[in-house]
Amino acid sequence: MDWFIENLGEWKPISRLGAGAWLVLYVLFLFYAYANAPNFLIPDFVNLMIHEAGHPLFSFFGNTLMLLGGTLLELIVPAACAIYFFFQRQPYGVAFSYFWFFENFLYIGTYMADARMDSLPLVGSETSDWLLLFGQWNLLLYDQKIGHTFRFLGWLGMLATIAWLAYRTYRSAQPHLKPLEL
Repeated sequence: MDWFIENLGEWKPISRLGAGAWLVLYVLFLFYAYANAPNFLIPDFVNLMIHEAGHPLFSFFGNTLMLLGGTLLELIVPAACAIYFFFQRQPYGVAFSYFWFFENFLYIGTYMADARMDSLPLVGSETSDWLLLFGQWNLLLYDQKIGHTFRFLGWLGMLATIAWLAYRTYRSAQPHLKPLEL
């Protein structure tokens, strides 16, 4: 713990007003996502562009990674942002990036769960990536379970991100407490 403080420094300050605004926004998004589950959400338009860019980016590594490339890049981009903001010690950026990372799990899970039905609208293909991947891995019968598990992990991760930001806000408001690094 002390290594982080010595080498990275303290977290940037968090204002209660700023954190409160972000927390309210995240909670409102959870209601929006719940009310529209399992449909395509507004952030998924950005995620879709990143997803589609992942296919040609990973195509150099074979067909399997090309198929996985969309989902991989969809997760790599927000994870890379989270790492950047972590090293900059910017809690709002870390929270936003992790929330974005886990929000991706909602539609990835929906996309996975649709593998056998192959009914979702697709971009640039007639067959779902997950139909091909799960078929290749003999997991097609488990598409619903895998997809619902991914969705659950997305909800859990978004809730954990909100809890982390609330905790960072509380710790920031307590100057007499020694900072606890997570």
